[in-house]
Amino acid sequence: MASEIKGQLVIIGGAEDKEGDCQILREFVRRAGGTKAHVVIITAATELPREVGENYIRVFERLGAEEARIIDTETRKDASSSTALEAIASATGIFFTGGDQARITSILKDTEIDVAIHKRYSEGAVIGGTSAGAAVMPDVMIVEGDSETNARVETVKMGPGMGFLPGVVIDQHFSQRGRLGRLISALLIQPAVLGFGIDENTAMVVTNGQFEVIGQGCVTVVDESEATHSNIDDILRDEPLAICGAKLHILPRGYKFDLKSRKPILENRSVSDASVAVA
Repeated sequence: MASEIKGQLVIIGGAEDKEGDCQILREFVRRAGGTKAHVVIITAATELPREVGENYIRVFERLGAEEARIIDTETRKDASSSTALEAIASATGIFFTGGDQARITSILKDTEIDVAIHKRYSEGAVIGGTSAGAAVMPDVMIVEGDSETNARVETVKMGPGMGFLPGVVIDQHFSQRGRLGRLISALLIQPAVLGFGIDENTAMVVTNGQFEVIGQGCVTVVDESEATHSNIDDILRDEPLAICGAKLHILPRGYKFDLKSRKPILENRSVSDASVAVA
C-alpha cells in the first residue's frame, strides 16, 4: 500500500524556527507547491487554535504560499464540516500544529476529515506536523511519558496514532528532553522495530520509502529488528528494561535513511561527513 502513496511527510521535532530563515517550514512550503501552495493548518492539538493558527498563517504567507487557512476542530462534530472537507480536498499541504497529541486523535481519528487527509496524502499532498503533530504520524503513538529516565514499561503510555507512517515509533524534542529511555520503552512494548527520536528545529522528510534529515539537530534511529535479547516478557512495569544487540544511528542534516532496508544511505558521503554520524 505504501507504494501507492504519492505524498510526502515533513515530521518536525518541535520548536522549529518561525522567525529567521525558517529552513524547515520553508521546505514544507516548497514541497507543497511553493508559490502555488494551498496550506491547511490543523489546530486540533492546541487549546489556543486561533493564536497558534494565525502565527503559522503569517509564516506560510511570508514564505510565499498562495493560500494558508486554519481548520479549527474543537469537537468531533467539527470534523465533518463541509467547509473543512472542501479545504482539505484542494490542499497541497496539510500541517498539524503542536499541543497535545491525544487531542488530535480524540477529535479527528476515524472521522470524515481523517479520511479526507489520508486521501490527499495518497494523491500527493504534503503532510507536516510539529511536536504533537509529529507524534501522531505513526499508527501507534506515544501519548505521554517520562523524560530523562531509564527504559521501563511504566515510562510511557501508548495509543492509536493517525497512521501516516505505520510500523514505527516517533518521539520529539528528543535530545533536548533526554527521551532515549522512553523511546526504547515505547519500541519494546510495540510490534514496531524502528524508533525515531527527532531533535528540536529538526525534521525527517519522508519520500518514497526514504527520509532525509533537515534542520539544526539530528534524528536518532533505534533499530531493534536484530536485537539478540530483551527482558520485556520477564519483568514488572516498574523494573528496568534490557535490550541487547539493537542498532543505533545518529543522523544529522543531509543524511538519508531507507525505511525498507532499515539502513542509512551513505553513498556520496565524504569522510568528514561520515565522522559526525554513528551508523
